[in-house]
Amino acid sequence: MHDYILIRSRRRTISLRISQDCTVTVRAPVFCSKKVIDKFVSDHEKWIDRQIEIKKNRPSVKDFTDEQIKELKKQAKQVLTERTKYYSEITGLYPAYIKITSSERRFGSCTQKGGICYSYRLILYPERAVDYVIVHELCHLRHRNHQKPFYDLVKKYMPDYKERDKLLKNATGIPL
Repeated sequence: MHDYILIRSRRRTISLRISQDCTVTVRAPVFCSKKVIDKFVSDHEKWIDRQIEIKKNRPSVKDFTDEQIKELKKQAKQVLTERTKYYSEITGLYPAYIKITSSERRFGSCTQKGGICYSYRLILYPERAVDYVIVHELCHLRHRNHQKPFYDLVKKYMPDYKERDKLLKNATGIPL
């Protein structure tokens, strides 16, 4: 079984997270027994191993110089803005603005003011995965949650969104 960092809090479920440096963190309810937590980790060994392998092979911005990161941000602004305009025409959903961020934990987000933020890191992923993130965020302009109507809308414009989401989660190469 993998070693892990345990964080207890006032929550109802157990969750796993693998950080960029491949540290396994388990978050669990305060009163959950160590035995139950260990079993949860043990039951998820294959998933943990797969995630660690993906993290080890995924490009890291630590591998890039400041100049390369600056160029990635410039490229992200151009490509993601163009692709968002393309999918806005198809969906009829238009963001108030597009912002490129340095987020490490999210590829995209939708703001309360109707803007969309994309991490420049998204540009390192396959185009099919990038397009999924764009459609996903555009659909959040209409539905602010991840309930069935939201996914029905995503599916309307991208019937293969589940495969694209898997591609995004499992991509390991740099498509440049």
